[in-house]
Amino acid sequence: MNPQGYPSASAPLQGVQYGQPEGPGMVQYTTVNVVAEPPKDHIIWSIFSFVHMNPCCLGLAALIHSVKARDRKMVGDLEGARHYGSTARSLNIAATVLICLIVLIFIIVYSVIVGQISSSIHRSSSYDYNFRG
Repeated sequence: MNPQGYPSASAPLQGVQYGQPEGPGMVQYTTVNVVAEPPKDHIIWSIFSFVHMNPCCLGLAALIHSVKARDRKMVGDLEGARHYGSTARSLNIAATVLICLIVLIFIIVYSVIVGQISSSIHRSSSYDYNFRG
């Protein structure tokens, strides 16, 4: 009655009189199968972190942990797969945050430099115009 690999859990129905058989020792049991979600290995995110944004080799470390999580999942060690998947997720988050900060700092520095060059050119052209006139 139960699919293979799923243990059955028995829970007696108490206090309910609708349709229960009468007599001592007669208890109905209901089997509930709860399918746990397999642990995630975050392999796609790790590959993206490794190829495109690999600050401080965090993408490489995340990719290694993702592969280990996938291997553990294939072997059947779900707890080990959860552990490696969680570590890969943390490393991917760190790599993503770090690269976002680097890009943001680059944009700010670039904007400031372009603004200074623009104002310097504007000041020098107005100085030349006033000097000649």
